[in-house]
Amino acid sequence: MRIEKQLTIVNKLGLHARAATKLVTLANQFEATITIIKDDKPADASSVLGLMMLESHQGENVQVVCEGGDAEQAFVAIKTLIDGKFDESE
Repeated sequence: MRIEKQLTIVNKLGLHARAATKLVTLANQFEATITIIKDDKPADASSVLGLMMLESHQGENVQVVCEGGDAEQAFVAIKTLIDGKFDESE
């Protein structure tokens, strides 16, 4: 199964170190391969450095691609984390 959808980074600091670490921790709970793409630049969601290299800021769109048996659950979890501003109090 493959799910590919666009999400908007809504937290004030964007995909910074703490947010990237939370995303990696979450992504590693799934068997699905999760890739985050910004401006045609892909990053493996299991790599903090890769995610930070995307330099995603508040208001920017990223493409989330989940592939594998639990892709749907993985996408829902990632979407919840991003939409929830990475649990940051702003």
